[in-house]
Amino acid sequence: MSNDPSGAGTPSGGLREAKKRETRRLISDHATRLFMEQGFERTTIAEIADAARVAKKTVTNYFARKEDLALDHQEEFVAGLARAVAAREPGESAVAALRRAFLAAVEAQDAVAGFAGAPFTRMIADSPTLTVCLRGLHDRREEALATALAEATGATPGDITPRTAAAVLAAVHRVLFQRIQDLTLAGKDNAAIAAVVAEEAERAFDLVEPSLAGYAVRAAP
Repeated sequence: MSNDPSGAGTPSGGLREAKKRETRRLISDHATRLFMEQGFERTTIAEIADAARVAKKTVTNYFARKEDLALDHQEEFVAGLARAVAAREPGESAVAALRRAFLAAVEAQDAVAGFAGAPFTRMIADSPTLTVCLRGLHDRREEALATALAEATGATPGDITPRTAAAVLAAVHRVLFQRIQDLTLAGKDNAAIAAVVAEEAERAFDLVEPSLAGYAVRAAP
């Protein structure tokens, strides 16, 4: 008998969790389709519920805000830069780790990095609500990076160095993310965008490398 009162450790508990994930994905997929077809502001929660064949309350149980339906990978986006810093290799600085991670994302044409396709990108660009939400996600990502840099360097409370470094590095990522969006809206396909942005990213990171090359270098074991 399981000691897990939630039942998550039992076969039935596993099935329930799988069903929840399936329902969440179904709602998100229908919402995204409707947002791209009709526009974010014009689409209602009731329409999403009808399309997914669930109750309106089910939609709001899974997604607290309408924006969450459109931007379903928020936590992954917010935590991405901090995770890259935490995963830096021995002898690798924060800026080198972030450069490496970004170029890998470009090579993979990762949707979280901005390679979301023209309809999705247009949906965000045309929505004042989603544009503001995306700006807030960039801010949260910068804050998470500052926290990671403070931990990596053992900075004392009140030290502005991690926040300054985070502001610079996050700005590079904001510019490159916007560049991917702009090229997408200009009609370029992902392969062409990746080729352009990979080269531009090298130049962007080269600009900040001299000042941050020795910052948050991971000690060798």
